[in-house]
Amino acid sequence: MADMKLFRQYIDLADQMIANSTKDNIAEAARMLAMNLAHYQSKFGDMPLEETLAVLNADRPNESQLHLLVSGMENLVGVLSMVREGGLGDDVEVIH
Repeated sequence: MADMKLFRQYIDLADQMIANSTKDNIAEAARMLAMNLAHYQSKFGDMPLEETLAVLNADRPNESQLHLLVSGMENLVGVLSMVREGGLGDDVEVIH
């Protein structure tokens, strides 16, 4: 079950990782996430931007939206981890 605390932990971890990443790391992560989105779109069709923005701007996301937010941040952290020398490194705290 996704919860807001976990979402905030992922945001904090992503922010920490971004702050300690190079511009090239961030660019590589963006390219990988773009390819993941393109793969999704080729299989399932376009994901309407309006729906994505509604989830991101929800004051109190419902359970489904919160699960999507947590999954998105988990993807970001995972991709940043891959491009930053193949792992999380010593400068970030892992979420348990």
